[in-house]
Amino acid sequence: MTPRRATVLAGLAGLILGIVATVALQRDVFAQPSRNARRVIRPEKAPNTGLPFSPGILAGNTLYVSGHLGRDPATNALVHGGVEAETRQSLANIREVLRTAGMDFKDVTTVTAYITSFDDFAKFNAIYREVFPGDPPARATVQVAALNNGAHVELQMIAVKP
Repeated sequence: MTPRRATVLAGLAGLILGIVATVALQRDVFAQPSRNARRVIRPEKAPNTGLPFSPGILAGNTLYVSGHLGRDPATNALVHGGVEAETRQSLANIREVLRTAGMDFKDVTTVTAYITSFDDFAKFNAIYREVFPGDPPARATVQVAALNNGAHVELQMIAVKP
């Protein structure tokens, strides 16, 4: 074999090995789930309404929590007791979503609260302060004409894991 052929064969062998190594590394990278992959968060202890939505969606380190009514997880019915009881139950249900995603209320960055009457605003805030006593997240509170199943309050949140 001539030195030139040996050099060409060595170059081809190196090229082939480089291609094989690149493909192997890419397969390994693609086989691992992306940090930004979308994952449905569905706690075991959560109301199952049968409606087409997920309790939470985790995308990267951000959790988008769907609107939650004050439903009893065992019966799916609204809890009795008005806005205070419904707010407590809604927060309890959301805590389950947060915990399933490895978070808690300290990770919540924003809240949207829907209430059917601003006459209940003080009662709602008293319960809300139990969960967010200091440095609460950003929040918008909107009075709406009606909520599903005659609910008084619905809470939606976004949380970010540092």
